[in-house]
Amino acid sequence: MIKELVVISGKGGTGKTSITASFAHLAEKKVMVDCDVDAADLHLVLNPRILSNEGFEAGRKAFIDHKKCTGCGECVKLCRFDSIDENFRVGILACEGCGVCAHFCPEKAIEMRPHESGRWFVSQTDGGPFVHTKLGMAEGNSGILVSKLRKKAKEIAEEKGFELIVIDGSPGTGCPVIATVTGASFLLIVTEPTVSGIHDMKRALELAGHFRIKSAVCVNRGDINMERTAEIEKFCSSQNIEFFGIIPYDRDVTAAQMEGKSVVEYSTGPAALAIRDLWTKVKDAL
Repeated sequence: MIKELVVISGKGGTGKTSITASFAHLAEKKVMVDCDVDAADLHLVLNPRILSNEGFEAGRKAFIDHKKCTGCGECVKLCRFDSIDENFRVGILACEGCGVCAHFCPEKAIEMRPHESGRWFVSQTDGGPFVHTKLGMAEGNSGILVSKLRKKAKEIAEEKGFELIVIDGSPGTGCPVIATVTGASFLLIVTEPTVSGIHDMKRALELAGHFRIKSAVCVNRGDINMERTAEIEKFCSSQNIEFFGIIPYDRDVTAAQMEGKSVVEYSTGPAALAIRDLWTKVKDAL
């Protein structure tokens, strides 16, 4: 049975991807997935060699056929996003794909065409297969892209006989996160000892509870505010949520990132040791 470990955080900047990169180094016979599709950056540490790639279409954009267009200006008047200029050219970044211009064009000169918003990749790394993506500038995504990545990762795991998929999830609790955690085996929620970190950790735990997914919490850079860290640990205890410990602040984490490595590859310092201990707990939970 293939198990999916998802590392998420209620907010950005908690160090979620750094921890996932270390897990990718420590785990054996696994497929890695970067489901943080809006700001994918796990590839910066895993150094992937791309084997294949496919386009991802999200929504539609207006296309004006200038052979049919009479320049009546109706589309310019109706577009609430100012995406059509005085020469009746559509600005791809501004067009929201609502289709009002196409619907009301008297000459039927506007067509709504599928739009490629990015590409997704299957790569090989020193630690194993890796599925990831790259969106274009100002492009939106949906849970559809996340589901594609997870499906492909499962196919690769089945083909190779692997039993583990390690997923770097998005921050927050929106559509990409829901698509990432649905049906997962275990969630590790990475938080930080701040007011916003605690608030968003609770939101992430509510999401995990809604989908009835077993989860645990760890605090990254927990020693920068031990009072808040103790508050997090107390909350977890009161809610019967597993608390997997504290990762201390360590300059080696930044140094490892600058070298394009995970901290457990780069260092034997306090953060690396804490993450190794964290990985042992995660393995036992899985």
